[in-house]
Amino acid sequence: MAELPDALATSAHALGPQLEPALLDACEGKLRDIVWFRTDWQRSGAATAYAKVDVNGQERDAVVKVPVGPGELRFTRGLCETTAPTPRVAFCGEEIGGWDFCWIVMERLPGDPLAAHIHSEVFQQLATAAASFYKHAAEAWPDIQRRKEWDWSSLLEKAQTKAREHAIVEDQSWRNNLREVSRHLGRIVEAWSARPCDTWCHGDLHPGNLMRRDDESPWGDEGPVLLDFAETHAGHWSEDAIYMERLFWARPEVLQEAKPVQALRKARKEQGLVSDGDDGAYLDIRRVLIAATAPAFIDRDGHPAYLKAALEVLERTLPLVLERV
Repeated sequence: MAELPDALATSAHALGPQLEPALLDACEGKLRDIVWFRTDWQRSGAATAYAKVDVNGQERDAVVKVPVGPGELRFTRGLCETTAPTPRVAFCGEEIGGWDFCWIVMERLPGDPLAAHIHSEVFQQLATAAASFYKHAAEAWPDIQRRKEWDWSSLLEKAQTKAREHAIVEDQSWRNNLREVSRHLGRIVEAWSARPCDTWCHGDLHPGNLMRRDDESPWGDEGPVLLDFAETHAGHWSEDAIYMERLFWARPEVLQEAKPVQALRKARKEQGLVSDGDDGAYLDIRRVLIAATAPAFIDRDGHPAYLKAALEVLERTLPLVLERV
């Protein structure tokens, strides 16, 4: 195994130009015009480039990403030849230039993510794409085994500590509610752990990870395409639903119009995906867990409007959960 590039110690984005000769070789001379870039909003450690790729004698616009996580490679590569709403892949691998890096050359979708134009139709398309992904992923990998549960106790302790350390809005209400969650956390987590884990959750479901393939694309049929499967995991669909919902807790006007949870429930039903158990209870439990631990992430998601909205969700939902668990 070759030594890792020096650039890896500073930024994975610097890997791209160093690995370019190896990428060209791995793609059998069918990749060209590589232009590396980094967007202002890009968080991942991947080096990313636009390029041209030859697919069956036809030149197509492509995106290059290296490295990518094994999960992202697994779900993108594994579904690219189905009708799943996932990017199509030209080349990929788990090793490049003698290094154990997963990499991928996939279709470039035109335009911007649908997050640029938030309205109810975008959430409906996102829900439809997610439900289709659930169905195709379950067919491809039917052995859905739950991952290790988050350490909710540690997260709650961290939330209590952060709430004390920061000048958090409505700090007394936060302390009271977190104390109440802490008293009943064992019962809450026990009820949450009993949920059916029958879904390959996307894990990062939001409109910024949704684009559209147009009707002139050489890559496949027109329609919505989900991106970024780095956080995909086995779980319950409520995890994706509340993840999508909580991003807009501080924008109730969006939630009132879009109703993302209802949209995802309907889209699942249209795909023939009906969960066992009380989905309403799992949705509320997830709301309580995510809202209660929000202060733990104050350094990253500490906007006062979001924390205020999370507290309102917690105050509204916690009594409902405690009546059930």
